[in-house]
Amino acid sequence: MTHENQSMVTEFTLTGFSSFPSLRIPLFVVFSVMYLAILAGNIIIITTIRRESSLHIPMYFFLAMLSSSEICYTFAIVPNMLANLLRENAAISFIGCATQMCLFLAFAGTNCMLLTVMGYDRYVSICKPLRYLILMNQRFCTELVVFSATTGFLCSTIVTIIIFTLPFCGPNKIHHFFCDLAPLLELACGRNYIGEIVIFLICFLVVFCSFLLILLSYLLILNTILKIPTTDGKRKAFSTCASHLIVVVVHFGCASIIYLRPQSRYTLNEDTLIAVTYTLVTPLLNPVVYSLRNKDVQVALRKSLGRSTCASKM
Repeated sequence: MTHENQSMVTEFTLTGFSSFPSLRIPLFVVFSVMYLAILAGNIIIITTIRRESSLHIPMYFFLAMLSSSEICYTFAIVPNMLANLLRENAAISFIGCATQMCLFLAFAGTNCMLLTVMGYDRYVSICKPLRYLILMNQRFCTELVVFSATTGFLCSTIVTIIIFTLPFCGPNKIHHFFCDLAPLLELACGRNYIGEIVIFLICFLVVFCSFLLILLSYLLILNTILKIPTTDGKRKAFSTCASHLIVVVVHFGCASIIYLRPQSRYTLNEDTLIAVTYTLVTPLLNPVVYSLRNKDVQVALRKSLGRSTCASKM
């Protein structure tokens, strides 16, 4: 392909919700409420963990980092998606599309790595409780978060470079509501088979290998829990993992369906529904699950609300 052909497409048109013209306003209202709930829920989680000294332990440090990543993750997609629901021409520039995909994949990868780190944290807490604070010291926890973010952004940058060095010389309509891998690969005029293999391997490593490490952590945790003599002790140990497990199943379930399947199985309507799940439902699930199922967070929230109420009365 010549350079001229590669630079013919200067912008893309996102057509993800064009099949539902009569639902645009209702969808805008519903998604706006969900987005505000995501922002509010995750900000409350971060603020509560920061303010309450009882939550200054590795488990909640990682939860605060996950909430921060979720805010950035949704910010890369949702505001533009909401704006596109209100306008006829849902156009995005070539550079804008590349930036959106790079940021989305970076924070999605970071989330996968953070969930893996949180699984390891639960393993150390339950299987090696006497050495927990020594093994999971502040420096090591910070290094794990930096590693997670670095891995996410490095993988995202590689994938974005491979995708956007492909020639885009034909139609510019992306059958999705944001710039994602499969619809962009369908638009490309040429194929980079080595690049596509690299993309699949990166997705496999980030999604599947992360999930395998989490599964290994929970197998070791289960083995330890089964050795606890009392039923109450078993229930208490498992309850500390339940919130994390729910988020992991939804997050990795959606990611596996989208990124670990043959390109030929790409379908607009099914992928739009799944994409809405992992761009809006999963980030909303994080604060909801951790606030409803975690007693420490519930107590800290009540204390924070009580202080705020007292301060407002003074």
